Amino acid sequence: MVRLAGLIALCALIGACDRTPKSVYLHDSGAIPERLSDWGLMWADRNHLRLNQGVVPYDLNTPLFSDYALKLRTVWMPDSTSAIYNEDRELEFPVGTIISKTFHYERMGEFVRQQDRESVLTSEGYLDLDEYVLIETRLLVRYDDGWKALPYVWNSKQDEATLELAGDQRDIVLADAGIRNPITYIVPDANQCGGCHTTDHTSKELRPIGPKAWQLNRDYSWWGNSESQLENWTANGMLSGFEGDAPDGVRWSAPGDATLEQRARAYLDANCAHCHNPRGAADTSALHLNSDAPVDRLYGVCKTPVAVGRGSGDRPYDIYPGRPDDSILVFRMQQTDPAIAMPELGRSTVHAEGVKVISDWIASMNGEC
Repeated sequence: MVRLAGLIALCALIGACDRTPKSVYLHDSGAIPERLSDWGLMWADRNHLRLNQGVVPYDLNTPLFSDYALKLRTVWMPDSTSAIYNEDRELEFPVGTIISKTFHYERMGEFVRQQDRESVLTSEGYLDLDEYVLIETRLLVRYDDGWKALPYVWNSKQDEATLELAGDQRDIVLADAGIRNPITYIVPDANQCGGCHTTDHTSKELRPIGPKAWQLNRDYSWWGNSESQLENWTANGMLSGFEGDAPDGVRWSAPGDATLEQRARAYLDANCAHCHNPRGAADTSALHLNSDAPVDRLYGVCKTPVAVGRGSGDRPYDIYPGRPDDSILVFRMQQTDPAIAMPELGRSTVHAEGVKVISDWIASMNGEC
């Protein structure tokens, strides 16, 4: 009841409850709807994208890079249920949970803005579609037999998104300080979504990868106070087992809040560790980039590549201390060829700011190979 009362109070504060069109619907796994609106999570209304009552937006400290797209993340859980806190991995969500991630860009005439920043709802709780263009909304839905990944693509009218299990693509032009960068934005198919969300190669279990304790340990303006999301979720009955002490939240893009090494390792965890961990899909590479791994040979320091082919760029080590230009890790981040680039999925352009953080960290490292 605390959670419902809190959400109703917040909903009243932003003046959106009276616009709720219908309830959220958890569809059977064998009867997935073609239209995103049939889930009842969100709807486009008079050039606004609004969230339904009980659909809670959240954000991460260090998100995965996706061609500079902004991301509106939400979670919905059935009444009288809550997530269970885990300190070292993602939260455990109850059956019936629906997690959404809506990819969008800020409009710049016929272009879209290329800029690293967070997606923030207005004080009234919506996205203004005169200012933003919607690309896709990905759902993760938890059923009795596990999670299911569902990609929905928004139409040109920006009033509906349809299920595209085979994926899609869209030509867009990123603009930044007078520079134009045309790319083909790739919407992954359902299997590719599952590939990234299967962090344990042995169990093959699909899971959320973003909502971990350190990622959620931050404030978020939607709540209207300075408490962390973990504290707010607990106070509103959305989270159980959290006793007020969580791992530090590290933002890779905030130099004043963390050391260079902390920022670089947070970036690699968010962008690489879903595959590069001891149990991940890239376990045969013997490269472990999860944030709790020691910075040693298995982290890539003075480590020669394993069956990487052209992906080495003729560089000798994954991480060559003091020499980023001789490090395979940096080389692969600088590529867009799918046969060479890392991560393999989710981007068609180079994340210049991310490359700089990793390069600066490697340049600061001491030692010789």
